[in-house]
Amino acid sequence: MGRHFEVRAASMAATAKKKSALYMRASKEIYMAAKKGIPDPNSNLALRSAIEKYRKTCPKDVIDRAIKKAQGGDATSYIEGRYEALGPAGSLLIVDTLSDNSNRALVNVRTIITKKGGQLGSVIYNFENVGLLVFKYEGTLDALEEALILGDVDVKEISLEEGIAEVSVNPSDFEKAKEALSSINVSDYEVAEVTLLANEKVTLEDEALQKFKELVDMLDDCEDVQNVYHNVEL
Repeated sequence: MGRHFEVRAASMAATAKKKSALYMRASKEIYMAAKKGIPDPNSNLALRSAIEKYRKTCPKDVIDRAIKKAQGGDATSYIEGRYEALGPAGSLLIVDTLSDNSNRALVNVRTIITKKGGQLGSVIYNFENVGLLVFKYEGTLDALEEALILGDVDVKEISLEEGIAEVSVNPSDFEKAKEALSSINVSDYEVAEVTLLANEKVTLEDEALQKFKELVDMLDDCEDVQNVYHNVEL
């Protein structure tokens, strides 16, 4: 399916520890989105997008608490960071952090990557910033394309396989794409977020694949890490 989307949050829900890490990420992201603008998703596009991102993987009370925290004028502040890295066996990673201590975030990310045979380095050239929408769709590809064309959406890639549609658009057209899709009764998304996708994927095997998975798991468990993007076919 297209470039094979990956729902990072869904993969984290296997254990209580993973769920706790997911809820913390959701809380921080929603809180920051609410704090930066009006803490009302009807008036704050960033907040609405953050809620949509975690709606299927987090309980409603986790989302509501994060918004109420921002509404209450909480003084907590998180600093955004981005680190690029070369991982094992030709893998490339981009790690986004959201932390109350940027020095700790850097040390934690660098330590994890180094421990698994990688190093920090420039890899952003291999990734593209896109608005990604994935949803169940029973119509035809032609009808899907027509709705997006009529909505004047800058579409980068579109696919429809086995009733699952994947649409990637220019990030600036993300909300416009959702509006266009609503004209053909699409409103429930498996994925709806602005994200980074690798231009080319690599396939790892055996020990290299195991080492890479361990690296991603360690990053997922890190309290400072918010998102992990990579170029490995899983």
